[in-house]
Amino acid sequence: MNHEEIILNRLERLEQEIAPVADSARSISELREELTPRVNEAVKALIVELADIEADFQLEDLLFFIKKAMRNVRNLTYSLDQLKNIIDFALIAEPLLKSTVPQIIFYMDDLERKGVFNLLSTSLEIIKKTAETYTAEDMAQIGDGLVKLLGIVKKLTTPEALELLDRAAEVPSRVDLSRAKPAGAWGMLWAMGNPEVKDGLGVLLELTKGLSALKA
Repeated sequence: MNHEEIILNRLERLEQEIAPVADSARSISELREELTPRVNEAVKALIVELADIEADFQLEDLLFFIKKAMRNVRNLTYSLDQLKNIIDFALIAEPLLKSTVPQIIFYMDDLERKGVFNLLSTSLEIIKKTAETYTAEDMAQIGDGLVKLLGIVKKLTTPEALELLDRAAEVPSRVDLSRAKPAGAWGMLWAMGNPEVKDGLGVLLELTKGLSALKA
């Protein structure tokens, strides 16, 4: 092999080695030509968007924000950890919420159909009117009175009191006031012979004995 053939072989090898580099450079050049218009458009759009905040943005504020963030790296890390815990909880609770929320909606709809919310709205209106009519001192006095009334109602709910009230409720249906006539001393003595009058006077005497508790 003479000297010229050696040179040609070396040039051929160099051409083979340089060919991939040339192809890569050509591809990079083509990519640059394609991206250049897009980059120019992005830069123009960024300039337009930044123009809106130009009056509010100050470089000192950005530097202050960076220093503040660097001083609170631990707090930011803790916040991110807590955010991760919240996300994990949301992922765990999501299946439960999917089954619970429809039940809650159904329950609230049932309350709406039964008029519970209307009753609550009316109650709030009553409370509002009460607050406009009475002062705080009046409400405190009314509250004390209601407590005492509840104590009285509690006593009236004993079996003996309920039985007495039940019997007393039957009295108006047995009385015919159209038959009532003026009665003097002789009329009262004459009525003493009636067994029902005697029983009534006996009941009246027992009630009179019970009324002695009012004096105490």
